[in-house]
Amino acid sequence: MSEIRIKTLVVGMVGTNCYLVYDHETKKAAVVDPGDSADKIVNMAVSLGLKPEAILLTHGHFDHMMAAKELKEAWHVPIYACEKEIEVLSDSRKSLVSSYYREPYTLTPDITVKEGDELSIAGFTWKVFETPGHTIGSCCYYIEKEEVLFSGDTLFAGSYGRTDFPTGSGRQIAESVRRLLSTLPDDTMVYPGHMDTTTIGFEKKYNPLSGAMR
Repeated sequence: MSEIRIKTLVVGMVGTNCYLVYDHETKKAAVVDPGDSADKIVNMAVSLGLKPEAILLTHGHFDHMMAAKELKEAWHVPIYACEKEIEVLSDSRKSLVSSYYREPYTLTPDITVKEGDELSIAGFTWKVFETPGHTIGSCCYYIEKEEVLFSGDTLFAGSYGRTDFPTGSGRQIAESVRRLLSTLPDDTMVYPGHMDTTTIGFEKKYNPLSGAMR
């Protein structure tokens, strides 16, 4: 029986999925995309008895990272992000912070990741897929043993992320989505940045970017 557990918290003004990913036995945990409501995330971690080890960002938009600094201070854990996303995280215009907040907010990750990296966090191995398109440094985290993908705003249930924000690219997101669909097993559970979960198999049939895979 799998020991992985995934608790979803919907946070922030645009309803972002923040995930607490943890080992049921050891309670070691990681948080993916803490977009807001640091207190809510901390309280849930406490109620579950979790021992956070890391904060993982799929990309640098405000609704995926605004609670990251506060959680880092509370838990004394590192923040991970794709090295190509530094230009978004460090620019309040590109991260869309300036569109929603009066005060600037930028972030420098403690650890940068790139395509093919394998991270050992909370007892699981997380493989990094660089998936540009929504932003230049968007990435997904895949736990192969558990057949779980955290797709950020690259792949949604029956859809995909917008490409009209700074550093976005329609061509790149099409390539990124098709790569995920052609690479990962059909029964992989996909945990996206917004809305409901899906599977790779479902997206092969119904995602508008799946093309010839339908």
